[in-house]
Amino acid sequence: MKIYIALLRGINVGGHKKIPMADLRELLTKSGLINVKTYIQSGNVIFQSKELDSKVLENKIQKAILSHFGFDVPVLVKSKNEIESILNNCPFPEEKKMNSYFIILNEALEKDLINETSQLKFPNEAFVITKNCIYIFYTLGAGKAKLGVNWFERKLKITATARNYKTMVKLLSLSS
Repeated sequence: MKIYIALLRGINVGGHKKIPMADLRELLTKSGLINVKTYIQSGNVIFQSKELDSKVLENKIQKAILSHFGFDVPVLVKSKNEIESILNNCPFPEEKKMNSYFIILNEALEKDLINETSQLKFPNEAFVITKNCIYIFYTLGAGKAKLGVNWFERKLKITATARNYKTMVKLLSLSS
């Protein structure tokens, strides 16, 4: 049995795409996922499955949500080990790391896109792009940032979702 973390993008934000976590846990349990737990209202799900292909799990969760709640939600599923690796490989020093965001990508990026985008510079925003994550630190906080998930999705032609350091740490803790 493998431990996974599903990251749902854009739910329960500003009254849109409302999904109560109790309903989500019940739905995913009925869909065959095991030991389903959620963390906060922003779409973090920890579960176990015998399925070894995370893309199969992404599709299963996405279809269940569409069928039950009536709207499409991008879902990224990563193994506990993948999330742990993303967290441990943060290139920022510890003080910045603890205030960083992790934009997790649904697929590996092409080197050309990484190189091209990595050349861009924005005041008060530092980022490092790897094949599966964009590590970003906002000097003035995320609320005033120019770079965010939507910007990177358009620029890199991918699906992504962001979590802060504290959420990443908590997800790993809950998956132990």
